[in-house]
Amino acid sequence: MANTQSTQIKVTLPSKLYLQVKANADKIGLSFASYLRHLAINDTWEKNLPTFKMTPKQEKVSEQAEKDYYAGKTIPITNVDEFIDNL
Repeated sequence: MANTQSTQIKVTLPSKLYLQVKANADKIGLSFASYLRHLAINDTWEKNLPTFKMTPKQEKVSEQAEKDYYAGKTIPITNVDEFIDNL
C-alpha cells in the first residue's frame, strides 16, 4: 500500500449539525470521520476539474449543432447499436 502523509484535525460542530452529519454517515454505513473525508474529497475533486477552452472550429461546430437542434433538424437516438449499424 502506498505511504501517504496524513494530518489529524479536530473539528468543533454544533450538536445539531453533528447529529445530522452522523445520521447521514450511519445511513450509508460510514464512520463519522470517513464520511467527512468523503465530503472533503468530493468537494475538492469537483472544484479542481480541468476545463479547456474550445478552439474556434469547435465553437463553430457547437453553434451549428445548437442551431440545427432548435431548427428541428436533429433526430432522437433511442438505440445506439442500431444507429451505428445504419451509418
